[in-house]
Amino acid sequence: MPEFIDAHGIAIVYDIYRPEGTPRGVVQLLHGVGEHAQRYAVTCKALAAAGFVVYADDHRGHGRTGMAQHRDAAQLGRLGRGGHNAAVDAVWRFTQLIRDENPDLPLVLLGHSWGSFLSQILVNRHPEAYDYLVLSGSGLRWPGSISAGDLNARWNGPDALGTEWLSSDPAVAQGFLDDPLCTTEPMQKLFGPIDTLRAALGKPRRNLGRDIPTLLLVGRDDAVAGPRGVHLLAKAYRERSGFTDVTTLVYPDARHEVFNEVMQETVRADLLAWLDARVPSRA
Repeated sequence: MPEFIDAHGIAIVYDIYRPEGTPRGVVQLLHGVGEHAQRYAVTCKALAAAGFVVYADDHRGHGRTGMAQHRDAAQLGRLGRGGHNAAVDAVWRFTQLIRDENPDLPLVLLGHSWGSFLSQILVNRHPEAYDYLVLSGSGLRWPGSISAGDLNARWNGPDALGTEWLSSDPAVAQGFLDDPLCTTEPMQKLFGPIDTLRAALGKPRRNLGRDIPTLLLVGRDDAVAGPRGVHLLAKAYRERSGFTDVTTLVYPDARHEVFNEVMQETVRADLLAWLDARVPSRA
């Protein structure tokens, strides 16, 4: 497994998926809280088959990175020394590595959930580094847009697993619990109050000076922000940042993880169609 070392000496593990032919672009995929990059392997392989080199890391404290960092599965999801600021810096360092290895290819930043919050932060700080932006399970990082309560509340009952909010597919809910590299602890407990605010509070920057085509994917029953939070984010990108190409796709009956939903093939097809219309082939 390839890895790089962050500013605090933590080894960040990542995967690379390469296309068979001439690559047309690069995707940097950022996963969410309590999970890891290999949960997106099917999506990464589909992107590679469509001509993209895909880089996907296990963020600080998470997945394989977290196990090497903490050596204790009970500590998975905890960011460690430097906290959220260090996690953002590590992902930015990963972007620089990707750019260095692929200097002539356009870069798509694809973030899910917390990964989408990290993506928003990175685009605010380094808009020149990214050519396209895709966010799933996201929302405007502002009070009233993102839920701070029990994400499984509407599905709770005597037989509830507690992970039904992730997907309408029962196998996904159970699979998350069975995955030794995942944790169900909420962000507030894993990160603490200050770092939770750092992750979940901050609007798109005004007048970014770069027009980044943006795709926002959300399940209609997503408990994190849902369609309202995503529409607020789209509005902010248009009115604050000056983006002129912002597409929002809402999936009926889908929950938080649209790439792990029963209609996931449709979601991947929509993603690839959006990219096909914007990123030319180099074959």
